[in-house]
Amino acid sequence: MEDSLILEVDDVEVDVLTGIYSEETHLPQPLRISVAADLGVPPAFTPETPLTASKNYMDLKHAITHAIPKDLHFTLIEALADHIVETIFTGDARVRKVTVKIIKLAIAEAGESIGITLTRHRR
Repeated sequence: MEDSLILEVDDVEVDVLTGIYSEETHLPQPLRISVAADLGVPPAFTPETPLTASKNYMDLKHAITHAIPKDLHFTLIEALADHIVETIFTGDARVRKVTVKIIKLAIAEAGESIGITLTRHRR
């Protein structure tokens, strides 16, 4: 079995232009986004292991908070998830798999989580 290291950033809330209905298309919608990135790992981590053996968590957060164009409308949140995946793949060749979970906060009626989870493997 192959070892892996999963870096995670969970529950980042951002406003993104997304949606297909007329009431959704002119204003950003609040979304809660979580990302997990699967990296290859060294045989062991020691107290002296440098950051270069892993990945900076802030790179994952940046893919959510800063790499999403503010003026681009994503018809589907699936397309937004793919944009985040590609941002992470482009930023680090060691990333083998990315999972993005997006919850649409504005459509919840009783605190439920409504959204998607997309997982892509590097090809």
